[in-house]
Amino acid sequence: MLEERDFPVGELKLLASKRSAGMKIPFKNREYTVEEATPDSFSGVEIAFFSAGGDISKALVPAAVEAGAVCIDNTNAFRMDPETPLVVPEVNLNKINEHKGIIANPNCSTIQMVATLKPLYDRFGINRIIVSTYQAVSGAGARAIEELLEQSRRVLDGKPAEPAILPVSSLPVKHQIAFNAIPQIDKFLDNGFTNEEMKMIRETKKIMGDDRLDVTATCVRIPVAYGHSESVYVELGADFDMEEVRQLLANAPGIVLVDNPEEQLYPLASEAAGKLDTFVGRVRRDLANPRALNLWVVSDNLLKGAAWNAVQIGEYIALEA
Repeated sequence: MLEERDFPVGELKLLASKRSAGMKIPFKNREYTVEEATPDSFSGVEIAFFSAGGDISKALVPAAVEAGAVCIDNTNAFRMDPETPLVVPEVNLNKINEHKGIIANPNCSTIQMVATLKPLYDRFGINRIIVSTYQAVSGAGARAIEELLEQSRRVLDGKPAEPAILPVSSLPVKHQIAFNAIPQIDKFLDNGFTNEEMKMIRETKKIMGDDRLDVTATCVRIPVAYGHSESVYVELGADFDMEEVRQLLANAPGIVLVDNPEEQLYPLASEAAGKLDTFVGRVRRDLANPRALNLWVVSDNLLKGAAWNAVQIGEYIALEA
């Protein structure tokens, strides 16, 4: 993503675990050697992107900040820290300026939803959000993609699926993902919701800057490699005209309206994969509540849901520097 955006890099330092140290990575016609990440790795670093897991971020981000770097963290480590801005540039870009060395990248499913709902929130207000997600296996890592492909081959050959990765949790029980849907992403909490669902609930309120928002979520893993899809029910705070709603969505930054059901045109994960935008369609007024809308929202979870959102933040910091 940095290379595609021609990010202004003077010097690039690639850090990873001791196991990955020594790997060669190409960037802008040069080959860089991966170094082992330690607390002493950040001397001279101006912008540090972290995406190696929450425990690694907790261990190394403070050292990077101490060395003078602005840290853009793609893990859950600092998202709900009151001192850390949680930023989706299309929604709350101004929050970047409040950072104290750390800016958190939100959860992938949260990003595409709040980017879509922001223009509606600004115009009408929002009282309630009910979201059900249909999330790609790439959100669980490369091994989950391999498991989906291998299981699909085995099932088509009439063999047992032999699940080993999903759902990702501390429990030994694993479920087939090929030709299936798993209503669990991350571990279950005492309230019956999963950690992923609570991330969406808490992060949406923080990003929108509105603790009064009523948000509930059900997160499901489906056998798709790239691209999260969401069914979003949203109760607005005022009466609305459907044409105005469509215009607000069509004109919103980073949002592409694909909403022509007569031609069977609506967002698809297969078409969103590899693209930077968030796609919204199936826009319709709710039948039971005239102030409510139903939407279908799709985005590439590895791009707008992670890398692209982080690089957008980085571009803003580089521009301001």
